[in-house]
Amino acid sequence: MTDLPELFPGFETHRFKTQGAEIFARIGGDGPPVLMLHGYPQTHVIWHRIAPRLARKYRLIICDLRGYGQSSVPEDTPDHFSYSKRAMAQDFVEIADQLGHEKLLICSHDRGARVGYRLALDSPTRVDRLIMLDIVPTHAMWHRLNRDLALKAFHWSFMAQAAPWPETMIGQDAIGWMDNKLAQWSGTGDLSVFAPEALAHYRSFFSQTARLHATCEDYRAGATYDLAADEVDYDAGRQIKCPTAVFWGDKGIPSNTSGPFDIWREWCTDVTGHAIASGHFPPEENPDATAEAIEQFFG
Repeated sequence: MTDLPELFPGFETHRFKTQGAEIFARIGGDGPPVLMLHGYPQTHVIWHRIAPRLARKYRLIICDLRGYGQSSVPEDTPDHFSYSKRAMAQDFVEIADQLGHEKLLICSHDRGARVGYRLALDSPTRVDRLIMLDIVPTHAMWHRLNRDLALKAFHWSFMAQAAPWPETMIGQDAIGWMDNKLAQWSGTGDLSVFAPEALAHYRSFFSQTARLHATCEDYRAGATYDLAADEVDYDAGRQIKCPTAVFWGDKGIPSNTSGPFDIWREWCTDVTGHAIASGHFPPEENPDATAEAIEQFFG
């Protein structure tokens, strides 16, 4: 993938081996360490518009989730654990250990935010502060599903169907599917908010059959292992202990719920947040407001 546009000039490239995967990362900047995690159907490139500003204050560790971007594609497991948010969270605990960081600030979006809150629940001593962009918990997505949310997020149930049917269907026009999702979830309803260079990265990743399968496994885990893990925590009243901020696009997917902030109050002991003028992709649609919200919360 060396022919793809360079969107993080001055950042180092790293590959970290964990127990279950090999994780690709870009690292740069000076200050407290910030782990930055992307969502579907994207890669670490979602942060390219705000990374230069944040790197003036923080040491950014910008990663591709397992199966995405330039990270490895682990083998499936029958219980879908290998693409569970618990397994992905463990990747980043191990990376923090390798870098010598006892605690991390976490800034996370979409699927990456599900990894972020799972890490905060499973390893609370490792997270200093947590930011989640444009999601509600997996538990809430499945248990509070209504018509409007089901129509906007139909891929949740479609991609969770048994392999290889979703892969086969999406694979008929993988780039068309990905472009449609990006456009559908943006505030403008088209691709105009995305830099052509970023789209080149996303399309390169999404055109690979093995990675298309990995993204479906991610959603199969969401409907099985991840939901079960959330249900255990919810029933036990377990909450995220670190200071948490939730930001969402005022035209994003969680805007179709009863209210993302009220839902997160059930899951966090200390939570703040507000809407950002955007669709589902605040770091690319409204980078200035997103970076400002991150800086204000992290300090």
